[in-house]
Amino acid sequence: MADPPVPALAWRLRSLTQARVALGRAGQALPTRALLDFQLDHARARDAVHTALSVKGFAEAIGRPVTEVRSRAKDRSDYLKRPDLGRQLDPDDAAKLARNGGTLAIVVADGLSATAIHNHAASMVLALVDRLPGWSIAPVILARQARVALGDAIAEALGVDLVVILIGERPGLTAPDSLGAYITWQPRPGRRDSERNCVSNIRPPHGLSYGAAADTIARLLRAAREQGRTGVELKDGAERQPPLRDGS
Repeated sequence: MADPPVPALAWRLRSLTQARVALGRAGQALPTRALLDFQLDHARARDAVHTALSVKGFAEAIGRPVTEVRSRAKDRSDYLKRPDLGRQLDPDDAAKLARNGGTLAIVVADGLSATAIHNHAASMVLALVDRLPGWSIAPVILARQARVALGDAIAEALGVDLVVILIGERPGLTAPDSLGAYITWQPRPGRRDSERNCVSNIRPPHGLSYGAAADTIARLLRAAREQGRTGVELKDGAERQPPLRDGS
């Protein structure tokens, strides 16, 4: 049986968003095509969560040294059941991270979507580094079974002032490959999420482009270095904010 006709207004709405709008119905259920599309997107989201991070060719793609580390979560099942382990650096891998006195660490982490890393991370690293001429940047770190806070432990071991962690975000039914960037000033274990800035939904062509995301991240990094703060006290457009005063 053919799907029921879709009104012209519904087609216009669909052209503006990937969200599930104006799907119609067949009796009291979804039309067959809409149901099959939902099941396919759900499968893609599950695959994104469970896909293992592949780092083959990553160093060559970005043209920079890369160091691989992992969290204390021993596998994907452990990672999903124990978020706390994903925030802690494996002790054996901590020894790989020598303090280098750099300004910035860039951490690339699988998070909840290795698919996002495979699709977007190399291009984002290149776009970001290109916008930070003269910055002292530590070797790029590739982190497995990682939560956002793992970047704090990595950056502390490297002895840097700032960290950007590019991490696969929780997949949505229309966005299995969304990349997020979290920026933290003076990173160390115990930092709260309110002390970070986030640039989310990096996934051209449906989300932020690499250039637009890198422009925002670089702008926040420069403001963070100048003002000594990130998080709720530092918003985009921070170059127009007053300096942070002692005791404030």
